[in-house]
Amino acid sequence: MVNTNRTISRREMLGALGATGITALAGCSGGSDDTNTADGTTTSDDGGSGSDSVTAAWVYISEVGDLGWSHAHDEGRKAVDEKYDWLETEYTEAVAPEDSERVFEQYAQGDADIVFGTTFGYQDPMFNIAEQYPDTYFEHATGYRTRENMGRYMGRIYQPRYLAGQAAGMVTENNTIGYVAAFPIPEVIRSINAMALGARSVNPDATFKIRWVNAWFDPQTSKQAANSLIDEGCDVISQEQDSPAPVRAANEADVWASGYNAPMGEFGGDNYLISPVWNWEEVYDPTISAVRDGTWESDAFWGGMETNLPTLDEWGPEVPQEVKDTVAETEEEIVNGELDVWADSPFEGESDEFLFQNMNSFVDAVEGEVPE
Repeated sequence: MVNTNRTISRREMLGALGATGITALAGCSGGSDDTNTADGTTTSDDGGSGSDSVTAAWVYISEVGDLGWSHAHDEGRKAVDEKYDWLETEYTEAVAPEDSERVFEQYAQGDADIVFGTTFGYQDPMFNIAEQYPDTYFEHATGYRTRENMGRYMGRIYQPRYLAGQAAGMVTENNTIGYVAAFPIPEVIRSINAMALGARSVNPDATFKIRWVNAWFDPQTSKQAANSLIDEGCDVISQEQDSPAPVRAANEADVWASGYNAPMGEFGGDNYLISPVWNWEEVYDPTISAVRDGTWESDAFWGGMETNLPTLDEWGPEVPQEVKDTVAETEEEIVNGELDVWADSPFEGESDEFLFQNMNSFVDAVEGEVPE
């Protein structure tokens, strides 16, 4: 798999992607041994010093110990925290969207120079708080609203999804792939479509069955959904969930599994295929560096595999070499800009704005319709 093996600068990202970007500004103390504060936040401080220090705060939808979306973001936080002695980091985990405005305000009233909100449901609460605290900088993951002091960031995870779809399409024997999905929003629909297109690129008979659980993190329900798909003949299970529950279910049923967010091979055993994963350090490093040097601007970053933000983890132990070779070749084409995931699909030529926030229908390989 292609790996740039370096953190590219914010300006390089913007130059490579044209009109996309990142966010941050400058601030207070230094950062790395974790300590819990009274309100449930965790502060990291390794005694770093210097007048040019920055304090950055993260707010997570689930606990960071649950292998998934929040875990991946926190790995990015820890990476930058360990890298810079002038950085102090704080975080609050398991914050429901309806409680997030209070947490954002606490950080804005405190010493945070920049606050990262890491789930779609935080968008409007953060948008409201950003207006009230113009001297604090905010970044929202997955959303589409911005202010002068609020940017947004996301990765084109649909690219590694396409690759995982190729792998699924090559190993399925029943030509039926199951997908445990969270919510019927463009972010999820985009991933389903990309994976289905990847599968069809190597297997014209591949089809996808979808189970909606209407939750990002619900291990019990997502496991039940995976088992239901398996009972219907799906011999590959994929997911848009913040836990490895569907991967576990697939392993127990002796069918292939593809996870999401973070490496999940330990839960899939010999039945593990591969997963699209995140390297959030690739966003947080240049963003926080821009905070420190005073070059932060509000923008809308949407980086692809060329930035090493969205990528794939390691292959499972029993994946055929032919699958690995096919995916590696396609990955190189995507990274080099030679392959557009949406080529020859109903979404070919659509704008980034449409792909990001207006995709609301399935490609032919997906059974059923998008719920209203």
